[in-house]
Amino acid sequence: MITILATVVVLGVLIFVHELGHFVTAKLVDIEVPRFSIGLGPKAWGFKRGETEYVISWLPLGGYVKMAGMEELEAIEGGSDGKKSTDADAGARKAGPRDFESKSLPARMLVISAGVIMNVVFAVVVFASIAMIWGVALPLKPVLGGVLEETLPSQGRPFLDVPAGSRVIAVGGHAVANWRQVQTDIATAPGGSELTIRFEHAKPVTFQVPKQDSLRTALIGSLSPETHTTPLIGQVVSGSPAERAGMKAGDRILEADGAPVSSWLDFVNVVEHQPGQPVPLVVRRDGKQVALTVVPDSTAVPAAPGRFIGRIGVAVSQAAMANVPRARKGPIEAFGYGVGQTWFVTSMIGHFIGGLFTGSASPRDVGGPILIAQLSHQMIEMGLEAFLNFMALFSVNLAVLNLLPIPILDGGQLLFLVLEAVRGRSLSYEQRMRLSQVGLVIVVAIMVWALANDVMRLFGM
Repeated sequence: MITILATVVVLGVLIFVHELGHFVTAKLVDIEVPRFSIGLGPKAWGFKRGETEYVISWLPLGGYVKMAGMEELEAIEGGSDGKKSTDADAGARKAGPRDFESKSLPARMLVISAGVIMNVVFAVVVFASIAMIWGVALPLKPVLGGVLEETLPSQGRPFLDVPAGSRVIAVGGHAVANWRQVQTDIATAPGGSELTIRFEHAKPVTFQVPKQDSLRTALIGSLSPETHTTPLIGQVVSGSPAERAGMKAGDRILEADGAPVSSWLDFVNVVEHQPGQPVPLVVRRDGKQVALTVVPDSTAVPAAPGRFIGRIGVAVSQAAMANVPRARKGPIEAFGYGVGQTWFVTSMIGHFIGGLFTGSASPRDVGGPILIAQLSHQMIEMGLEAFLNFMALFSVNLAVLNLLPIPILDGGQLLFLVLEAVRGRSLSYEQRMRLSQVGLVIVVAIMVWALANDVMRLFGM
């Protein structure tokens, strides 16, 4: 139930925000809007106010604002308002004064772009709000706290020889002042190139930057900065090995496999190294020490075929994370932070999409509705801040994907308008209809592929 509710909130809010942008700008330029729908396909529920019917449709994977004069989208929307019209009727229909086609080119471009703009604005506002309410974590020092060997791709094996506590002084010849710069330099280095990281009191490491984005992400995630996050359990996933072992939120891990645990990273290292093996634990609960034994699930590592790590289904407490130094921002600084975070996420998504065409990113990394549901559930259980961060990130995803030049998406509609500006006349109804049908096939194919990836991930394939 939590998963369903979290997913409904994420998709419902972000689709509503996107379509509200189209709706408001259409009204501002006096375009008739017969229908405002959250969801696609047949109507599940709705009401009419004024000229507009507000509906919730059965397929919760999108939405639309139906504007007069855009009949080619009717088949895709799934709603015909009970009226049947032939292609000839629609093509011969004379544009009325409140039709989409009757408005100026800049006005139409604004209406089509407004959904994407609203998603970007939403992300900026959410990121800025987080910066003002919870604060922004201060940059971590560029000190290597440890290496998660079990998730480390083969290209990163040289890091295993670097002692924990080594300070990074340069990446690829560029001096770094914090850990974020280390991550960014690795993330933006050309795939397949050699990159050298120099340390203050350790030998430099030269490694080949993975070409695939999934491997690069795994490499960055395997290099942990030095932190002192308390090993305090904040969440125990229902049905997980941790729950079966009797672990509870609020447990403070004291020992794991007979060794003292002083940080969350220590605990993660022990668990990940023993998939399928009993791990004795000692936790402090209500002032008393409690002995437990947990058997981690064996989970395949996508970045390293044939390698498995242990997972027990717990997350660190937000109270423990709160020990990381943070600083609240004022409104102006928070706005700047929101813009910066939105741009950073946009560039990373753009880099991934580009990698799908160049081969540096794997199509297997594309996620669909099941992955969205899983992430929504995980984020809501981690707390409101994590959930809002996820919504902002997903809002940027929605904006970028809608800008792809595929007919039926906003990017495809903008492409039609650009062609009109270049040609001096718009595409015919028949041309737009054929291209929209092609676009629908492409979008459905992408959705099917994403769903297939979700299913394969569920079964560890």
